[in-house]
Amino acid sequence: MDDPTLPPESPEKGARPRKSVNWITLLLLLGAVLLVFFSAWGTPPIISYSQLLDQIQNKNVSRVYLVGRRVEGVFKSPVVPTPDDSQTLTEAPKEPTVKFACVLPQQVGESWLEQLRTNGIEIRAEDPASYDDIYFFVSLAGLVLLVTFAWNMMRRSRDQMFGGGMLGGVIKSPARRYEANERQITFNDIAGLEGVKKDLEEIVLYLKDAPRFQRLGAQVPKGVLLMGPPGTGKTLLARAVAGEAGVPFFSINGSEFIQLFVGVGAGRVRDMFKTAQDSAPAILFIDEIDAVGRQRGAGLGGGHDEREQTLNQILSEMDGFSPTTTVIVLAATNRPDVLDPALLRPGRFDRHITVDRPTLKGRKELFELHSKKVPVTEKVDFDKLARATVGLTGADIRNLVNEAALWATRENKDKVGPEDFEYARDKVLMGSAREDILTPEERKLVAYHEAGHALVAWLLPFCEPVHKVTIIPRGRALGVTQLVPEEDRFNIGQSQMLATLAMSLAGRTAEKITFDEFSAGAENDLKRATELARRMVTRWGMSERLGPVAYSNGEEHPFLGREMAHEHRAFSEMTAQIIDEEVAKILHAAADQAKKILTEHPDKLVALADALLDREMLDTEEITEIIGPPWRTLSRSTNHVAFS
Repeated sequence: MDDPTLPPESPEKGARPRKSVNWITLLLLLGAVLLVFFSAWGTPPIISYSQLLDQIQNKNVSRVYLVGRRVEGVFKSPVVPTPDDSQTLTEAPKEPTVKFACVLPQQVGESWLEQLRTNGIEIRAEDPASYDDIYFFVSLAGLVLLVTFAWNMMRRSRDQMFGGGMLGGVIKSPARRYEANERQITFNDIAGLEGVKKDLEEIVLYLKDAPRFQRLGAQVPKGVLLMGPPGTGKTLLARAVAGEAGVPFFSINGSEFIQLFVGVGAGRVRDMFKTAQDSAPAILFIDEIDAVGRQRGAGLGGGHDEREQTLNQILSEMDGFSPTTTVIVLAATNRPDVLDPALLRPGRFDRHITVDRPTLKGRKELFELHSKKVPVTEKVDFDKLARATVGLTGADIRNLVNEAALWATRENKDKVGPEDFEYARDKVLMGSAREDILTPEERKLVAYHEAGHALVAWLLPFCEPVHKVTIIPRGRALGVTQLVPEEDRFNIGQSQMLATLAMSLAGRTAEKITFDEFSAGAENDLKRATELARRMVTRWGMSERLGPVAYSNGEEHPFLGREMAHEHRAFSEMTAQIIDEEVAKILHAAADQAKKILTEHPDKLVALADALLDREMLDTEEITEIIGPPWRTLSRSTNHVAFS
């Protein structure tokens, strides 16, 4: 579970500070300015041939230099030159000039030289100024300066961004570093995971006082693997360990190692471990390690060379740590079943910690933690909220609190009340309300469908308590019946499974009783009921004909990432037929049970449907007023159940 308040990463240890002024760059810029100035100053303006003859007649030409058909010279008095129309020239300067250049026309012969001699003009057959050569060398020097300037800037950018070297930007580790002196996440910022925090306290003590453990020959685990569902706080726990120990924290995602070229990922692994060892003691955290740590030789068409080389390098680096190295490698994944066995063996990831969904006490602490910055009224009961959110993770609870604060803000309230939390809870669990306009026939069909769910759950023993029934379209459903368990439970019995099946099939049964036909709205009910019944038969041995035998048909293979040439089924065709028959038998029995309850209480079914058509939403108190108190002897579950 990420923390948005975590400070940005700081520069890596040993990195040189960036200079505001580079002397080489400054000299290159100065040379370019001088080049432009000299080029503009050294080349005389070109005038027309007629203007040159006029100045010769006026005896204003001092001397000339003959360079082929080009004439360059000096006026006695400054003249505003007029450019030659036959040449592609820049605009003539507006101020008078003394130097000039002129290109002789093709039809001009040697006779015009007599005019120069007659007027006493000095004639030279060479160009002592060598304007062409100077212009060539100046241009060449300018080109060299510009290329040198560009190369220097590119090198500085590469060194600052990628660390230098031909492949420095590719093989440099992209791990983000968080310094110990910045604001840190501690165990006080984590709620609902007391058992996990106790397991990690040993790592903190080792990072704070390593000689204390080394004195007795104890070796702290080199690697700690955090396993659990998404949103349970694995990433936050890793940051809290670094915050408690006060050491640098390096964070990287497993997918950042994989690149197009083979060997790049291994180079990044080497650079990452070297950087962490240079900053020891430190925490090195690899999030979503299953992206790079999957079993070798996995996937369709064989293994991926780049991924496998990267994994091999990780294995080598972790095994190469000395026993006294104070660098702890933390990793997080929600798919521990796909990791390579070599990664999980002692000496690499020695300790495996399961980060599960919070308990009732943990959910209450999470609500209190995330509500510290949210002004709430005294009527908000966090214990009640915790009981009504079984199965939610820490990220879910944080999102729920945020949704409640957003809704209270939209309603222009000063504080967040219980009704705001109830709205946020419905939005998180059931989805946002849609503005679909149903026809009267569709509304009536949905009302009887949801009334069937609610009535069977209300009257059938071992079913969960009904919390809310609505025919307002939410998410992808036209109506929702929400059940809320009274307490946490990590196991479920056959009686409750059969009651759940009867409740899930009660919606379509109510449609059949009332309208004498089925609708397509029961698709999700049938799918979930069939999956549960098949698990009862094939995995939990709840079939009289098959007995205590588990039957696997290899359906997990695509998710495990292993090579799957053909679907493997570990039983015969006859057994598959018996499995289908047993699944159908269980579902038919559940449907018959739902039909029996609905036919015995038709008045209550109609009353619930009419109330839903009138109010669109009913809670526990309203249902009690309509059909009386519920009849159940047991209500336990491990999660929310909602049937649409």
